[in-house]
Amino acid sequence: MISASELRKGMCFEWNGQIMTVLDFQHNKHGRGGAVVWIKMRNVQTGANVENTFNPTDKFEKVQFVEKEMTYLYNDGDLYYFMDPETFEQTPYNKSLVEECLPYMLENTNVIVRFFKDQVFSIVPPLFVVLEVKDTEPAIQGDTTKTSFKPATMETGLVVQVPLFIGNGEKIKIDTRTGEYVERA
Repeated sequence: MISASELRKGMCFEWNGQIMTVLDFQHNKHGRGGAVVWIKMRNVQTGANVENTFNPTDKFEKVQFVEKEMTYLYNDGDLYYFMDPETFEQTPYNKSLVEECLPYMLENTNVIVRFFKDQVFSIVPPLFVVLEVKDTEPAIQGDTTKTSFKPATMETGLVVQVPLFIGNGEKIKIDTRTGEYVERA
């Protein structure tokens, strides 16, 4: 059993007879009232997203799932093809299943595919990815009146806030959990 206050992004649990995976969570403590845990979750079987608040002491059954590392190969319309590096078997998955990873995936990127009862329910990118900056405005020397970050569009279309010294063509490391700049690569 796991309490609502222990749930974190990516965890799976059983709620109302359905298997749910946590997409986002937030702990809120109100002035006079008790604390609540807001959770955005996805139903593993149906793919429906649900938001709900729970008491931090609410208990849920933790669900075990199988993870398998696979390599993203290419996409063909709404199908994205992944290869098992052990058997070299290629498997297509729908765009709706891959959508959250797309900003972090280039061809030949290794990802984690999660299965529950032989059914894929999520694809997780690596914790850190290295992407090339395709478009960012040049820094103006001496301009310190603004914040020290600027938007940069990556080769996958992802927009990340980067330091002023980063220019077009540079490769940077990005944390896929937060979508934030980490360092130059």
